[in-house]
Amino acid sequence: MAAMKQRAALIGDIIGSREVVDRTALHRRLREVVDQANDELAPVAPLRITVGDEYQGVFETVGAALHAALWLRLALLPAADLRHGIGWGGAAVLQEDPRVEDGPAWWAARAAIEAAEADAARARTHTVRTRYERAADSDGPEPAAINAALLCRDQLVAAGDERALRLLRGLLSGRTQTELAADEGISPSAVSQRTRADGLAVIVAADALLQEV
Repeated sequence: MAAMKQRAALIGDIIGSREVVDRTALHRRLREVVDQANDELAPVAPLRITVGDEYQGVFETVGAALHAALWLRLALLPAADLRHGIGWGGAAVLQEDPRVEDGPAWWAARAAIEAAEADAARARTHTVRTRYERAADSDGPEPAAINAALLCRDQLVAAGDERALRLLRGLLSGRTQTELAADEGISPSAVSQRTRADGLAVIVAADALLQEV
């Protein structure tokens, strides 16, 4: 395992999917989001749905996986919310068809998503949706500072209404405030005010910094 190339493994799932009435429609939407993510985010190993509402993929860097977690969550909100665990460490493909992957990166990702679920069960951290863990034998970035940033990012995303989410998606894709204002039927100054008041600019700036990890 020590000789394996180190990667960022990402595991995600839909929160509360068992309570959704039309699970078929939700699964279809998740499939669309995953396919679009593969086109736009270029993971090392394509994101794929594994069992039920869980999916996984591999990214070259922790920063790329952190960005993907935000992108995927925003793509599905407000229809449903997602939880992600990201792990850094050795990763190997044991079998191609059907694809079977293993290694410390995956063990760390599983520990991370379980930690995110545990955090969300606590009142003070109920908005947590993303966690990062590093395998013990890896040289990846330290988790503490990254998880502190994710704690704040998840809080800001959770506080946004549907318009804030639309604006955030647009800003992350590189659209201007003037273009977003035209889409929303509001003034550019109103977009600017929402961007500041809802912390959208902070999320965009933090995402850019986290992508460098």
